Amino acid sequence: MVAVIVVVIVIAAGGYMAYRAMHPAAPASEAMPATSASAATTPAAEPIQHPISQASAPASASTAPLPALDDSDASVLSALQGLAGGQDLDSLLIHGQIVERIVATVDALPRHALGRSVLPVHAPKGTFAVTQAQGATVMDARNAERYAPYMQLLKGMDSKALVDWYVHAYPLFQQAYRQLGYPKGYFNDRLVTVIDNLLATPDLAQAPALTPVNGHYEYANPALESLSVGQKMLLRAGPADEAAIKAKLRDVRAQLTGKTLPAVK
Repeated sequence: MVAVIVVVIVIAAGGYMAYRAMHPAAPASEAMPATSASAATTPAAEPIQHPISQASAPASASTAPLPALDDSDASVLSALQGLAGGQDLDSLLIHGQIVERIVATVDALPRHALGRSVLPVHAPKGTFAVTQAQGATVMDARNAERYAPYMQLLKGMDSKALVDWYVHAYPLFQQAYRQLGYPKGYFNDRLVTVIDNLLATPDLAQAPALTPVNGHYEYANPALESLSVGQKMLLRAGPADEAAIKAKLRDVRAQLTGKTLPAVK
């Protein structure tokens, strides 16, 4: 993702164990990536809303030739490690099809399911914990400790530098998106749509109640349970981390589109 590449890594990794605890496991036979049937039958290309050319990119942006998508893992990993500024990214990222995994994860976040096989990162250490509050089962605030390495990575990466790299590497993301099942789609438009979906995640004053259902947890409030998988993962990050992720998303969106969203009231 753009800085959203990191944000999605944070959300996917930070929420994965919670996701597995709150939802039945995805079938082991699930393919990576999954082709979208609706995208494959799209009769014509949609007008491009957010051309990558409008994103910020300095005159000094790299002009080095890109590797082929199938051979891009080493280049992408090296670039992201450089952007991480010495932080431990290598042990968090799943090696193999890095761009394809990022694209598939980004595309799935506004939906209601995310297969484990497409995640670009390893799950955080520890187990998802719940506690009791005012007679209800809620997520334990200690879960935030498990997400700390991912949040440290998020906060330490410079959004501008990451967007600049994304602009340079964009052809790889575009190719992966088309191979995912969107032969006439435009990945940057999808990315902005995903960012907007995540920014629409409600800000909750208190931890939401959970209810056990067939061996996993669901939100007791039907409105929360009906949110997209990305929004539910963002809620599980906790209020403080959710606010930090949203701030990064707004920064990235502004650089991607050349437009700043109105201040949140």
